[in-house]
Amino acid sequence: MPSPFAGHDGFVASEAGPAAHLGNPLGEQRLLARGRAVVELGLGVVTVSGPDRLSWLNSITSQLLLGLAPGVSTETLVLDASGRVEHAARVVDDGETTWLLTEPDDAAPLAAWLSSMRFMLRVEVTDRSADLATLGWFAGADPLGDAAPLATWVDPWSSVTPGGWGYADLEAHPGSDWTLRIAVVTPDTAAAVAASDVPVAGLLALEALRIAAWRPALTDVDERTIPHELDWLRSAVHLSKGCYRGQETVAKVHNLGRPPRRLVMLHLDGSDGVVPAPGTPVTLDGTEVGRLVASATHHELGPVGLAVVKRSLDPSAVLTLPADDVVVTAAQEVIVPPGAGATADVPRLPRLGAVRRG
Repeated sequence: MPSPFAGHDGFVASEAGPAAHLGNPLGEQRLLARGRAVVELGLGVVTVSGPDRLSWLNSITSQLLLGLAPGVSTETLVLDASGRVEHAARVVDDGETTWLLTEPDDAAPLAAWLSSMRFMLRVEVTDRSADLATLGWFAGADPLGDAAPLATWVDPWSSVTPGGWGYADLEAHPGSDWTLRIAVVTPDTAAAVAASDVPVAGLLALEALRIAAWRPALTDVDERTIPHELDWLRSAVHLSKGCYRGQETVAKVHNLGRPPRRLVMLHLDGSDGVVPAPGTPVTLDGTEVGRLVASATHHELGPVGLAVVKRSLDPSAVLTLPADDVVVTAAQEVIVPPGAGATADVPRLPRLGAVRRG
């Protein structure tokens, strides 16, 4: 579906179709962070209807969805038998339909997997990604005006959700003022927003803000990722709900062990004007110790990234990343501490920079 914002001055499309930016990524960030702009997300949209939908989803994913009240937003993961992340979905129910919002290339696989798990239950799974649009904004913006969305999801990342666990420093968590809203709308509504005078931001602006808020996404996941490594127990896992695939690993790592890897935020040296791309190896003294999973230039913090590194890596070590013909140095900011676990003494580490939302 063509982007309704493609006619805006400066529009540069991302690979998925929505704007990567509109000529001024840093200015777009400022407007977006202050609740003054809208961003087209291009997310996948999967719906589940039928009277068994919530009990069924509850039994096969990581979050407590049984009895989810209409309009309440949450997040859930599909794990394999070893507890590794396969799918992630933002979840909201309207009383008749459960809306699952995921990354664009994960909608079809998620819908196919859900359909394969239906058995004799009264549920209907539909991939509606091609027919609907998704728009995002932070608290303060009102891009829809009088138009009614089909569904609205409010990101729960600002606090540890009931049944969850936060490994990161809770007193100074940069996601505490993360107020992202996502609306599912018809193409006509998206076109009306595009024709209005609401400022527009691109996906690069949102990605920089996501990194600064330490907010994990499915794009950070590889074939080995378990939720603990990304601090995803904070919003997407209920530790005391009933059995589901991968639960044994979730409980074991949380209660008895330590995640083999951990997420860190990297403050990248920007003196050469180069930002390493996701997938770049992270090295210490010539040895690879992790991988960069996200990177961007933040309007206040400068070049930043998220990386998944070895659990035992010294948090004070200065790391290096190759980029083009230069080597970029990086300082770590701890998200998941090396001793993360249910009984760990989670350190209160000072932040290297603060993120403001308005």
